[in-house]
Amino acid sequence: MAAATGAERRWVRGRGSPEAPQHPAPAYGRHGVGRPGGIWRTFQRDPEFGPDGCRRDAFPKLLLSQPAVLTISGSSAHWTPAHPQRLLHHQRPRQKRYYEEFPINLRTGEANLTQVYLQEALDFMKRQQVAQRPFFLYWAIDATHAPVYASRPFLGTSRRGRYGDAVREIDDSVGKILSLLRDLRITENTFVFFTSDNGAALISAPKQGGSNGPFLCGKQTTFEGGMREPAIAWWPGRIPAGQVSHQLGSIMDLFTTSLALAGLAPPSDRVIDGLDLLPAMLRGQLTDRPIFYYRGNTLMAVTLGQYKAHFWTWTNSWEEYRQGIDFCPGQNVSGVTTHTQEEHTKLPLIFHLGRDPGERYPLSFASTEYLDALRGVTLVVQQHQKTLVPGQPQLNVCNQAVMNWAPPGCEKLGKCLTPPESIPEKCSWPH
Repeated sequence: MAAATGAERRWVRGRGSPEAPQHPAPAYGRHGVGRPGGIWRTFQRDPEFGPDGCRRDAFPKLLLSQPAVLTISGSSAHWTPAHPQRLLHHQRPRQKRYYEEFPINLRTGEANLTQVYLQEALDFMKRQQVAQRPFFLYWAIDATHAPVYASRPFLGTSRRGRYGDAVREIDDSVGKILSLLRDLRITENTFVFFTSDNGAALISAPKQGGSNGPFLCGKQTTFEGGMREPAIAWWPGRIPAGQVSHQLGSIMDLFTTSLALAGLAPPSDRVIDGLDLLPAMLRGQLTDRPIFYYRGNTLMAVTLGQYKAHFWTWTNSWEEYRQGIDFCPGQNVSGVTTHTQEEHTKLPLIFHLGRDPGERYPLSFASTEYLDALRGVTLVVQQHQKTLVPGQPQLNVCNQAVMNWAPPGCEKLGKCLTPPESIPEKCSWPH
């Protein structure tokens, strides 16, 4: 997740109970897995250990020491032209790890992975309810990420082609998860949150990608098409049904909101970017706050109220573009959708997203509206940068040898691969 991946959220509300939920269960749509042309996908079902069997710190000790946690998400294991496989990992209590290769039929688009994801989630919820244990479920399907897939009952059922088939299966699966919560009679004690980590990936559109409607560009950019996603919050008896909120939010807010749901205060020894969204969801209370958009270490843009200021504009390089990689197909806004990194730090391009959600008409530099918006944006950026503590990059060194060539369990299947020579090198992130 980038330093500020959030954009405007639309909360479609359910109902809820006065007590804090025993079962926080974000049903979170993740599209950032796999690569076009690959024919296998990873299924990571282990909340506590990485694919190489080593414990990770991605889950706070709070969660690991509390009720059961299950994360279900697609993730890359390793890929070479000779071995284009994705690995499936699984660890159950008192069972040794194993892995499987999970195929996606590129010709037909058929794959049963969403159903595997769904059944694993349903079984987990049932086990926790039988044991009368609270639980946390992170359900990150990836069927809408190229190569797009759907199971046989859903293939050919949508007018939107294979992508629509995948969306229909995801929609059906979310419905089954909510239905089980009702059957288990725990809806009033369960908080469900559904969103995505980025806008549609237009580089694989239209057949293998979604649409961002009127918004500019797509995933991998800091324009609205890459950053603005919908969100649905559901907590019967507590969150009023059928309402829409214009609260500006970020995925980073889920951390702070989750702490509030558990009755815990966020850490006080550092600046926390996330906002507690419960006042917006439960009482319709709006909080005016900025959202910062980064690419790498560069502050590209900031949104404050209805105004969005771009300090840099860039889609992707001319080299990539000439190879057919286009983050903004059919959208060319002069001086905005640039293929060179254009600096606007002295006079940022400012758009009013209420009147111009497509970021096509920047405000005139000479207008009073521009100058007023610039003063507000400049202040919040200065405040943000004063409290900013640079982190240690975790994705700067790449080494194929440390990837998951021989996970535990591969010996029994005869599918262990020999790791290549260890050659650490600086990662290349061209966009």
